[in-house]
Amino acid sequence: MKNIKLIEVRSELGAGTNGASLGPDAIKIAALDFGSLYFKKYKSTEIQNENRLLFEPVVNYYGKRIKGIHTVTERVAKEVEKSFKVNNAFPIVLAGDHSTAAGTISGIRMAYPDKRLGVIWIDAHADLHSPYTTPSGNMHGMPLAIVLGEDNIEQRVNNPIEETIEYWDKLKNLGGICPKINYNELILIATRDTEPQEEHLLKKNGVRIFPVSEIRRKGVERIAIEALNLLDKCDLIYVSFDVDAMDSSISKGTGTPVPAGITEKEAGSLMVYLMRSRKLCCFEIVEINPTLDKENLMAENAFEILMKATNQLNNDF
Repeated sequence: MKNIKLIEVRSELGAGTNGASLGPDAIKIAALDFGSLYFKKYKSTEIQNENRLLFEPVVNYYGKRIKGIHTVTERVAKEVEKSFKVNNAFPIVLAGDHSTAAGTISGIRMAYPDKRLGVIWIDAHADLHSPYTTPSGNMHGMPLAIVLGEDNIEQRVNNPIEETIEYWDKLKNLGGICPKINYNELILIATRDTEPQEEHLLKKNGVRIFPVSEIRRKGVERIAIEALNLLDKCDLIYVSFDVDAMDSSISKGTGTPVPAGITEKEAGSLMVYLMRSRKLCCFEIVEINPTLDKENLMAENAFEILMKATNQLNNDF
């Protein structure tokens, strides 16, 4: 059996809607409702959050609560690094908003600075904004830009204050590695809600996107195979799953639902096929917000996907 380590990140500083920090607990409640001993079976560590900052005025408008996000992201990075170097474990991260995924990726690279890391980003959004381009200032739209070291000055529309720029540079350089990944090491799946500034970067850098239409045409197994083949030169692969990748009729319990997404069955099958790769080193689920849901359905779907992914890991290792 694979040595799996759960990391719980109850942070929602980067979200535009409150409630994402309750996501890990919502998944635990779903496990109880299913009668599962999942959270007894695997050891878990909780990352200290900075959610008290939600009650303070926003200072950095183009990087809201960026100081707190830097603090939490650094903690996540150190715990992920520890999972590899100390615990010799496979980390599964259950997080609130997607901004802290920059910490997960940073932690992998801190543990393996000489290895190439591929990222499979399953998300309705590209999350490629920077403080210079963000339309909202919400940092859950920026984690990929952070790990790519991307400012996108060409498409600049904002003039962030000095403190925002200072902490943005700290985030990009977390662990002393910048960039953490390159564009040719990034795959997007089910991405369908992007802004012009992000589209500019995606086109300029030739990022491979597997839209929902292609998933339906080829099937999830073929998509998984193609995605993994594109990352063949990478030594390690990390998969990040934002629940808004699923259709808005399913993903009501999330802050930014988008129509025309994948189904929960497609999401579960996709995880199973991706988890077959021996290069898989880390898996993350984010953006469950039970305050926007009914009867905890989003977390139940997410828990089923988590179970399928974990079972496949245990089958193959």
